[in-house]
Amino acid sequence: MAVGIDLELCTGCGMCARECPNKAIVIQEKKAIIQENCASCGICTRVCKFKAARQTPKIKEGAVKCSSCPVQCEIIEGFTGACQRYQNRGGTLVRNRQLVTELPNGGPLISAVGAGTDYPCCRPAPHIVQDTVNGIETVTVVTEAPLSYSGVKVKIDTNLFIGEETAKVKRNGKVVGLVDTEEYGSKMLSIGGANLLTGKDGFIVARTIVEFANCERVTLKVENGSTLELQVGYPPIIDGVQDLKMRVGCGSATIGMFAGILKEVVDEAIILDYHVVGLLSEHLAGEYVGMTWSGVIPNARKSTRGRYFGEQGKGWGGTNIENPRDALKDVDMSIAKPGIKILVTETTGQKCALFQVNEKGNISEIPVTKEIQKAVDTISANCEESRVSVLYTGGTGGSARAGVAVNPLKVTQAVHKGDAKLTIGGAETYVLPGGGINFMVDVEKVIPKAFTWVPAPATIAPVEYTMPLEKYKEMGGHIQYIKPLKDFLKDLKDQSKQ
Repeated sequence: MAVGIDLELCTGCGMCARECPNKAIVIQEKKAIIQENCASCGICTRVCKFKAARQTPKIKEGAVKCSSCPVQCEIIEGFTGACQRYQNRGGTLVRNRQLVTELPNGGPLISAVGAGTDYPCCRPAPHIVQDTVNGIETVTVVTEAPLSYSGVKVKIDTNLFIGEETAKVKRNGKVVGLVDTEEYGSKMLSIGGANLLTGKDGFIVARTIVEFANCERVTLKVENGSTLELQVGYPPIIDGVQDLKMRVGCGSATIGMFAGILKEVVDEAIILDYHVVGLLSEHLAGEYVGMTWSGVIPNARKSTRGRYFGEQGKGWGGTNIENPRDALKDVDMSIAKPGIKILVTETTGQKCALFQVNEKGNISEIPVTKEIQKAVDTISANCEESRVSVLYTGGTGGSARAGVAVNPLKVTQAVHKGDAKLTIGGAETYVLPGGGINFMVDVEKVIPKAFTWVPAPATIAPVEYTMPLEKYKEMGGHIQYIKPLKDFLKDLKDQSKQ
C-alpha cells in the first residue's frame, strides 16, 4: 500500500523522518515529503501523532511486494525494503548480500548470512544442504529468521558508577532497556526483549539491538545516571571519559593479592571499591604477611575483618569518595603509631594518594614515593583493558523451526539433546535449559554485519541447524528439498556470474 502525507495535518515534527529506515522522508518548509525510495513499510503511519501519514490500498506503481516478512514492503526498481536485505533488480527481488559459505570446520556446512527468509512458517527454509563430514552424512538448514523474542546483554568493563540497578536505559529519550545486575568488574545492560520490541517505541529498540549486534557505536542515557558511548571491542566512554582499566578484583581481593608488596612500602593501605573496600593491616592477608591493625578506620560500613562496604558514586573506585582524604574516617591513636604512612588507591591503581599521621592524630597528605608508586603500578599492570562485550539473545520459535521440519517440537528436542547443533551466523551458541530454544551468542564470533531488523518490529538473525541426516529424517525434515553441498555451491557460483 502506498503511503501519503496529509499536509493539512502534518506539523513537520520530524518523527517520521527520524524513524524511517530508508531515510525516505525529508522535512521541507515544516512539512514531511516522501521520497521515491519509500518502501511503504508503514512505520511513519504508526509513529505519527497527528495521523498525517496514511497508507492507501493501491500498490505503488512499478513496485514489487516483498513476502519475506509480514511487513510486505513495496520496493521499486533499484531500491531496497525497510530491512535493507532485498533489492528490486529488474522487477525481481534479490537478496543483496551474497550467501556466506566459507566457514571453519566443525560449524555449519553453510551460514545463514545472506540466505534470505521463506515466509510464512509453513514453507521450508531457504537452503537445506547435505555433505559428508568425518564419514557422517550431515545436513545444515539455514534461514534468516525474524525474532520478536530477542535482545542483547551488554557487558561494560568499568568501576565507574553508571546508575542504579533496574534504572531505565534510554536512546533519544525512548526506553530501550534497563541496568541489570552487576557482574565481577563489569556493569550489565539488558537491551530489548519482546515487551519493549512490541511497545510503542519498538522501532528504536530493534535498531539499537541490531546496531549493538553488528558492533556499531551506540549512545545511551541511563535514567538519573550516566551517558554511555558503547561499541563492542572498545573501551566504554562514560560521561565523556574513556575508562581504560577493568579492576583486578574487589578491594578485599586486591589486598589479598598484593599484601606482601604493599606491606614493604606503607604501614596501611585502603583500597577503594564500590562493593568491598579493603583495609590492609586488619585484613587476614595483612596478618599473613606479619601486620597488625594500624588503628586506621576507613570511611565505609564494616562487613568482616578488613572488609568494608563502599557506597556507589562518581568518586574513586566507583565509590562516593571524590577526595581521597575522605577515605579516612578516623585514626585510633591509642593503637596507631605517629608517623605511619597510609596509601589510598583504587582497585585499578589509576589514582593514588599518600597520607601521614602526626603525634596528635592529624592527617596530612604527603608526596607519593617512587617505591609506593611502583607498588600501585603493579596493581594497575595486573588489570585487564576495559572493553564492551555483547551477547545477542533470542528465542527461535515457530517460524525458525517449521522451516526445518514438519514437527517443530522434535526440532526443539533435538537441539536440547545435542542431536542438532544451533549456530548463529556460524558462531556457537549457548542454549538455555528448560523449554523452548532460547540461546545466547557472542556477537564478536558471528560473521560481521549479520543482523538486521524489520518494522514488525523484530530483529533478523542468521540461524543454522546442523545434524546427521538420519536425525533430520527422524524429526520429519524437509528431505525433498535437500541439495548436495557441491551442487549447491556450483549453482551459487553460476548465479554470481550472471
